[in-house]
Amino acid sequence: MKKIILSTLLLATVTLGMNAFVPQKNSVTVGTTQDGEKAAEIKFDTLTHDFGTFAEKDGVVKCTFKFTNVGNAPLIIHQAIASCGCTVPNYPKDPIKPGEGGAIDVTYNGAGKFAGRFKKNITVRSNAKESSVVRLTIEGNMTTE
Repeated sequence: MKKIILSTLLLATVTLGMNAFVPQKNSVTVGTTQDGEKAAEIKFDTLTHDFGTFAEKDGVVKCTFKFTNVGNAPLIIHQAIASCGCTVPNYPKDPIKPGEGGAIDVTYNGAGKFAGRFKKNITVRSNAKESSVVRLTIEGNMTTE
């Protein structure tokens, strides 16, 4: 009897564990959800920006990540958080209508930081149905000259 119960529990655990590792979709879903409800969806032109090599004396460097709401409901960006204090994202606070676009401006200030290669992440949280959390990346090489 114990063997049957243990075998059943093991089978259930393996089955549930395998379902947890189902790969996520790489494509963006446009339109309605399976329930037929409206959903926002965010699509960025690019997820990374490389500043290349720049001098610390040049000060602050900036870039812009453009996106479009490819869903059929208003897109609301709840927050954009940088991985450190030297990187500051500025994002739209108003809802983005379906088919319209927006931009997240990112400022990197390396003054007083160690020179060399850097890579920083910006985590964007929104009400998008399929990709509610998106990670943007900036990188570059700051020199002391």
